[in-house]
Amino acid sequence: MARIKDTSVEEVKAAADMVAVVSERTQLRKAGARYMGRCPFHEERTPSFSVNAVDKFYYCFGCGAKGDLITFVRETEQLDFAGAIEWLADRFNVQIEYEETSPQQDARRRRRERLLELLDAAASFYERYLWDSQAGSLARDYLAGRGLGEEVCREYRLGLALGGTTLTRKALERGFTREELVAAGLINRRGNDYFFGRLLFPLADARGRVLGFQARKLREDDPLKAKYVNSPEGELFRKGDLLYGLDRARAAIAKQERAVVVEGNTDVLALSQAGIEPVVASMGTALTERQLKELGRLTTRVWLCFDGDAAGEAATLRGMELAFAQRLDVRVVALPAGFDPADLAEGFEQLLARAESYLGYRVRLEIERAADRQEAFVRVREVLSRSEDSPERQDAIRYAADKLDLPKETQAGLAPRGSAARTGSVSARLLDAGERLEQNALAGVAAHPALVPVLAELGPEHFDGEQHRRLREQLVSGAEKDEELVGLVAELDARATSEGIDERTAEQLLLRLRERQIKRELSEADPARTMELQASLAKILATIEELASAQAFSR
Repeated sequence: MARIKDTSVEEVKAAADMVAVVSERTQLRKAGARYMGRCPFHEERTPSFSVNAVDKFYYCFGCGAKGDLITFVRETEQLDFAGAIEWLADRFNVQIEYEETSPQQDARRRRRERLLELLDAAASFYERYLWDSQAGSLARDYLAGRGLGEEVCREYRLGLALGGTTLTRKALERGFTREELVAAGLINRRGNDYFFGRLLFPLADARGRVLGFQARKLREDDPLKAKYVNSPEGELFRKGDLLYGLDRARAAIAKQERAVVVEGNTDVLALSQAGIEPVVASMGTALTERQLKELGRLTTRVWLCFDGDAAGEAATLRGMELAFAQRLDVRVVALPAGFDPADLAEGFEQLLARAESYLGYRVRLEIERAADRQEAFVRVREVLSRSEDSPERQDAIRYAADKLDLPKETQAGLAPRGSAARTGSVSARLLDAGERLEQNALAGVAAHPALVPVLAELGPEHFDGEQHRRLREQLVSGAEKDEELVGLVAELDARATSEGIDERTAEQLLLRLRERQIKRELSEADPARTMELQASLAKILATIEELASAQAFSR
């Protein structure tokens, strides 16, 4: 991977808006000089996630997640450092430069960039044919017949492929090669356009970069029987990695803390047009683990809304089992037979409100599929045995007991097995008094640089924590920031604000560190040294008392 120049890294950090980035994952509200919200790294009801918009730090008082803007993008997007910088550069339109690397690395990077540029140009080419050509009338009539307006179709960049060699000719004129057209999945080996006479849905990654297309049949005489055809799997396009519409839905998913997953692309358009924003499509198949991981970075709550036929039910079942295994809160929207989400878009929020829990749906399904009561009992017990106690589980037990007419003694066979709740929550990290003292003292100095000379009078021996010693050295020397200390700096930044560490308080904390060190030395000192240390200790305690009195008086 080519190394990004340090100057480019700094330009990206300066240009990026921390609040805008974090707000794509969780709602924030202004709280004094900072922003607060619910932590995107663990489940919580009371906001404990603190963001410093100026210095671009974050810290969660609940689970201890912490870092800077780059750390946040790395953790939420599952990227390395360079990938996070590129993600931010793309998000905030910053041109980045790379250090000299091997010819092979440069060639791979340039090739990927060219393929992405080619695919984006192809999407624009298809868009123009859909909206500006006479040949696009059939596709436009089809969209209008589905109740899809031009605005939403343009937003999702729908297009039309005429076929032949028009796209190839235009791409060659712009300097692309036939080999690149093949690698991008735009032409076949004979040189003809890959898609012919079909409505095209661009398939993009979470950053909105077009990686391929899905093509919908418009004519009965189409030589291909399949209603939908995808780009061939290749260097960029892998269907199982993508969710249709995720690039446009991700902000709404994070803010509303829910993802609505439907089967078809037109369902996404219809629901989006109806005002339901956090919606994506699995493109006609069951969800994959990679797709669910993408959703899991944004939310823990997933609504599955597949077509009300046998294939849709099977896809729902496979998807929900994977989602439940990944500890997501899964809800199932059972649609009437013969209907899909697009048919019910206007009243879809009501359907979402009546969605069944995963366990409720599975228990009902197992009972309906069983040949008799005994088989149903065994099936239900198997499902419930893999789950942990929760209100949904208790509801499922009551439903099964009622449907199977189970006596109380038999119902006990479905009782919870004492496993821990699936909340995924993490309790707050407890700090002992010594560690807290060191952290608060450093937090005070970081917040009030005028105290750096006072900190310099303390040696490394005044700090027990290795990271605390390194941060003391960084603060005193003014050396370049240690990337390994970013998380600690972010945590101290948040603590300085939350605990109200003003300059006088910080000075007292530094004196407390002196007091602690002297008391430690006293335990091992000889008589002569003891008298000297006791005198020093008395001065420190008197100074602490003076500062505390002055602080109390000023209030």
